[in-house]
Amino acid sequence: MKLQFFCVGFINAVLGLTTLTFTAQAETVFITLEKDNALAVVDPIKGELIKTINIGQRPRGVAISPDNKYLYIATSDDDTVKIIDTESLKEVGQLPSGEDPETFALNSKGDRLYVSNEDDNLVTVIDIINKKAIAQIKVGVEPEGIAVSPDDKWVVSASETTNMIHWIDAKTNAIVENTLVDPRPRAASFTADNSQLWVTSEIAGTLMILDVKSKKIIKTIRLDIPGVSTDKIQPVGIVIDKDMRWGYVAIGPANRVAVINAQTLKVEKFLLVGQRVWNLAFSPNQKRLYTTNGRSSDISIIDLDNHKVTKSVGVGRFPWGVVSKP
Repeated sequence: MKLQFFCVGFINAVLGLTTLTFTAQAETVFITLEKDNALAVVDPIKGELIKTINIGQRPRGVAISPDNKYLYIATSDDDTVKIIDTESLKEVGQLPSGEDPETFALNSKGDRLYVSNEDDNLVTVIDIINKKAIAQIKVGVEPEGIAVSPDDKWVVSASETTNMIHWIDAKTNAIVENTLVDPRPRAASFTADNSQLWVTSEIAGTLMILDVKSKKIIKTIRLDIPGVSTDKIQPVGIVIDKDMRWGYVAIGPANRVAVINAQTLKVEKFLLVGQRVWNLAFSPNQKRLYTTNGRSSDISIIDLDNHKVTKSVGVGRFPWGVVSKP
């Protein structure tokens, strides 16, 4: 069958006949630009910046609804989370986030948003359907990293100054346990099977793996990079693929992404990207990884089949958050 297809294509080419053409699947990447007060829109297949639109004051955290219809963007200096239509790129609503929202997490159903209010030491729970805050949960000092388990059972809040992970029951919005972790935990991410929580420590330069059932650390991985001074090893964002084969950690001013074998929990390699890599997002098919590089004002595109950085795309000043849609 393959040979027949090749022969037909070859004969058609020789005779000048029209042949079928195949184009790459469309995809869009959205990046918040903290210093430009804007949202960048990128075509990652072409590796091009499509457009930049004004979005509000100091946009940082960003998430996309499960149906890919809406973006939720924390405009920190506006004290709100804006809702943006992904097709028209128009604002269609706002959510009452509390003061200075930076990071937040969306549950799998897309009806609850959990926002870190760093200045007030709170997590605000938002009912997206009714656009109202339904709870505020007192947590430790300077909460930032936040995540919801895929089964929507747990919400975790990482308090940077308290050095704790707070385990919040998503049904009751009550803290049921706290786990002491390495200094200044910055980000958290659950594995797809709900069994592990990965947490980065910016000061210790570590990635901690926690067992969700026991709420205890089961492994700590030091992210030492040959030739890079320890003061530059400041891990932040984390993503783990749905098959739990690989995890990836952004290491800030080290300008590297750590590639972690999710089965052995060992570092396989470090990928050199742009300056001060902060956050990460998969493509919808998890064939590519996108990184926001704040100091070099670009994103890096990583081919995950080969673990190779294939392109850098300039997007604007201080790219912070990133999501993608098909």
